[in-house]
Amino acid sequence: MVRGQVTVIVAAGTPASQAAKAATQTIPIVFDIGTDPVGVGLVASLAHPGGNITGVTNLNVELFKKCFELMYSLMSPAATIAVLVNPANSTQTATERTTVQDAAHALGAHVMILNASSASEIESAFEVVVGQRIGALVVSGEAFFLTQRNRLVELAAQHAVPTIYGWREFPVAGGLMSYGADFAEPYRLLGGYAARILNGEKPADLPVQQATKVELVINLKTAKTLGLAIPLPPLGRADLVIE
Repeated sequence: MVRGQVTVIVAAGTPASQAAKAATQTIPIVFDIGTDPVGVGLVASLAHPGGNITGVTNLNVELFKKCFELMYSLMSPAATIAVLVNPANSTQTATERTTVQDAAHALGAHVMILNASSASEIESAFEVVVGQRIGALVVSGEAFFLTQRNRLVELAAQHAVPTIYGWREFPVAGGLMSYGADFAEPYRLLGGYAARILNGEKPADLPVQQATKVELVINLKTAKTLGLAIPLPPLGRADLVIE
């Protein structure tokens, strides 16, 4: 893209955004990532990104902690909760590991972190969950897992593992629940920034935006199949309840 001298680069995900920034300091870049863009070195600050890059953060890492806390609230305190992350996205995963370990420590919860960056590794992760009788699973909102949602939902149902995900597409497909940003909102913001740059504005003048629409989705049919009672507080907060 740099050799072709495109007018603007739109990069989805932390690895793509970092690669785009490494490739050019002149072509405008608009990113969509799930972690802190300052922390991973993409911008100098949210208000004043500087350079040739700006974009949107969908708060996946921050909401990942909330997913863990929500799943913990539904389980026995003695239960171990597994967390599935994608090591191929090393920057985001490193932050997710720290975030969830801190949350587990604060709650006094037992946590096991599992890695998967391929379909076969997802299968292996579920073998560990089943073999070690882990009580529940929290799946990262990292983009790879969204591409594997049907298999993840299928495996969770097959092994009767209560699972929470980062995107509403999972409970809509039959998963137990999700808590995370609206999938479409960051891309609408992304498109708006790309258009403004095409109309002559500079990335350095466009503050990094944060996705603001966060959804809790609960599939009561799946909860009933799992024999899991969802307490009233989360049900009352849910943006969508599938019955």
